[in-house]
Amino acid sequence: MDRLFLDANVLLSAAYRVDAGVRVLWTLHDAQLVTSSYAVQEARRNLAAPAQQQALDDLLKAVRVVGHQSAQPLPGGVSLPAKDQPILAAAIDAKCTHLITGDVHHFGPLFGNQIGGVLILRPAAYAARRPR
Repeated sequence: MDRLFLDANVLLSAAYRVDAGVRVLWTLHDAQLVTSSYAVQEARRNLAAPAQQQALDDLLKAVRVVGHQSAQPLPGGVSLPAKDQPILAAAIDAKCTHLITGDVHHFGPLFGNQIGGVLILRPAAYAARRPR
């Protein structure tokens, strides 16, 4: 079973619009959704409308939320901005198989790479890899 760590931008997109394509992740029966309290806080800060805040709360009912503090440095000399380091660290600490993120600017150079046992992909790339 895949363990998908959801970055804050994935949570944000899913809560922002009820018809967001990323919501397909919540329909997968053979994947566990995971995120961190750090990612939840970041998504929540960027959702202004009460309906979107409620949508986030509803979506989180199907997501395992883990802590975000890690004493371990990122493996292999991976370089990420300070605000993104806790995302990858939490995905590794939670032993996720994938980090699902739409952050092309910061994670883009890592797309398709496995870091600390976690394969970093955009949501659409993950969906395209799944058997139909």
